[in-house]
Amino acid sequence: MGTDVNRQWRLKKRPQGMITESNFEYGEQPIPEPGDGEVLVQNLYLSFDPTLRGQMVDRASYVAPMQLGDVMRGGSAGVVVKSNNARFKVGDRVKGSGGWQDYFVTGNDDVLSLSKLADGVDIPHALSIFGITGLTAYFGLLDIGQPKPGDTVLVSGAAGATGSVVGQIAKLKGCRVIGIAGGQEKCDWLKRCAQFDATIDYKSENVHQRIRELCPKGVNVHFENVGGDIMEAALGALAMNARVVLCGGISSYNAEQAPPGPNSLMNLVITRSRIEGFIVLDYMEQFPRAIKELAQWMAEGKLLSQEDIQLGLENAPQTFMRLFNGKNRGKQILKL
Repeated sequence: MGTDVNRQWRLKKRPQGMITESNFEYGEQPIPEPGDGEVLVQNLYLSFDPTLRGQMVDRASYVAPMQLGDVMRGGSAGVVVKSNNARFKVGDRVKGSGGWQDYFVTGNDDVLSLSKLADGVDIPHALSIFGITGLTAYFGLLDIGQPKPGDTVLVSGAAGATGSVVGQIAKLKGCRVIGIAGGQEKCDWLKRCAQFDATIDYKSENVHQRIRELCPKGVNVHFENVGGDIMEAALGALAMNARVVLCGGISSYNAEQAPPGPNSLMNLVITRSRIEGFIVLDYMEQFPRAIKELAQWMAEGKLLSQEDIQLGLENAPQTFMRLFNGKNRGKQILKL
């Protein structure tokens, strides 16, 4: 079964400011045995998402915080190696929330529920375009953003796992898409591969000025992944009756103090616009429908998924940190 121990990364210390390797602790445990109704899964890939940063802090949120000593949370995909559950057999490829470890046990009623991967589905795709990030883009844009043909859609964090899919879906819906990303290479990829109409490099360009130049009639839909100054610029450039999709604010996730609210917030009143946050887990019952449509777009060559795959469980902390220093390109994944 690969390793003869269960290698794990646990939460050692709650972060203050930017996360560091000192927040995590490596250890080894015996491989667990599944009980009645349970299955043992060997993780092959781990998924890394910015929302995990908030769960490392002891504060109320839409999920309970991790406790010190807990195995680090995270989505994963792998293979069933032992099963005492009629729903699963040895060899089934599955995805769930196995955390930063080689093996985990789960059963019928466990909160870390499993789902089987369809035949032919690439495992990294199962964690990205068909996982939480792809589904976040799908429901956030289509249900909250409600794009219409001819709309101008502005996406921050556009080269990330969610933002890159948001822009592509907006193009499929007949919109003009502007992406904000960091660095020329990411911006070039968005235009060349993801078919964005234009990009803004926040590292070398004046974001406020470039939004005004590229969106002279205003922004109809803004998909916000970053927050801070970029959100400030976007809110100041809204068209009448615009929709702002508040998905995340990665620029402040590692801040020791909450940043001040945007000064341009009242522009929502002037433009009669709407800002709305959402949690993709609220759409769980609709996941199969969304995955079916995403898969169809992929098969037709209308949608692509970019994965940034690092190697080795020993590199889990560094891989997670890539999300916050701008190194990742697309969905951040670790192959064990």
